[in-house]
Amino acid sequence: MAELYTGNIEIVEVSPRDGLQNEQVQIATADKIRLIERAIEAGARRIEVTSFVNPRAVPQMADAEEVCAALPQRDDVTYIGLVMNQRGADRALDTGRIDQLGAVCVATDRFAMANQGQTSEGSVEAALAIIETARAAAKSAQATIAASFGCPFEGEVAEDRVVAMASALAAARPAEIALADTIGVANPAHVASLIAKVKEAIGAIPVRAHFHNTRGTGLANVWSAIGAGAVTIDASIGGLGGCPFAPGAAGNVATEDVVYMLERAGIATGLDLPALIATNHWLGELMGKDLPAMVAKSGGFPVPKTQEEEFA
Repeated sequence: MAELYTGNIEIVEVSPRDGLQNEQVQIATADKIRLIERAIEAGARRIEVTSFVNPRAVPQMADAEEVCAALPQRDDVTYIGLVMNQRGADRALDTGRIDQLGAVCVATDRFAMANQGQTSEGSVEAALAIIETARAAAKSAQATIAASFGCPFEGEVAEDRVVAMASALAAARPAEIALADTIGVANPAHVASLIAKVKEAIGAIPVRAHFHNTRGTGLANVWSAIGAGAVTIDASIGGLGGCPFAPGAAGNVATEDVVYMLERAGIATGLDLPALIATNHWLGELMGKDLPAMVAKSGGFPVPKTQEEEFA
């Protein structure tokens, strides 16, 4: 599929939010800022920096305003704040530092109730309102359809349901629509099929893809998504991530693994792999554990040594 793709792929770095939100060890605000700074130094230009949710539900995100106040001043970086409702949208905009609101709706009722305390249709209505709120504030907004490929409570999710949700969101003209494999159950064939149908339904609005590597299919799904027309991929340094409201959800696809695969296939990402690997090691030390990403363990493609170096 790589030979069919002629452009670059944009990576949205989600480690400061999705990567950390389910971790039990509380990460200091200053360390979150350093993670964001390191992501920028590695070339990230869209970063999901925090979420504006109830701190009792997601304690790791309780410092959302403090994180925003300390964000580096960069005209070339888009800072994304995840919001679930009008209260979250207002908080994000009040910081004056969030460039783009990330709305979330959920493909099934039971997961929507667990995640947001509303039905699936209610989550779509909330996302539409968030998009309009962003527009009124001269900001952009995008929307993610969670559990697009399967639900932890209801199992299979009909493709027609996801396509109908994407069509409803498209009417509000978001910056993009993302399909999220929240619990890591997708397979490449399903990914290709659903993204193709959503693209046909929403026209010129770009498609973003968000995969978890729960069952080891994350990279294959990224490859399939790009072949089907997704132009942006979410990824998390180190492969951290998970959803507090989705039983069994594990880490996101790792930024360094995605970058290695795409760059070796001739698809540019604009990210610096050695810098990502170094950040993986820094983050692992901070959290006191080895992180799931594979490339940080093995290193990038081997560089040939000269005879002098080999026998030195």
